[in-house]
Amino acid sequence: MSINKESEVTGDLQIGPTDHGMVRIYVTGDGFELPFDFDPEEAEEIAEELRAAAEAAREIGAGK
Repeated sequence: MSINKESEVTGDLQIGPTDHGMVRIYVTGDGFELPFDFDPEEAEEIAEELRAAAEAAREIGAGK
């Protein structure tokens, strides 16, 4: 599945610290659970990528 393909799959997203000093992104849905653990530096890189993607999406939306 590409990033632009729509899907009927729904899920929940939780983000928070673990008791081991990691940042967990926890994705759950109908029949699946995906825990992703990142060290704090990796989590900050992901946050920067999210901010950049949000800005790009705003620019795309403003162009319509």
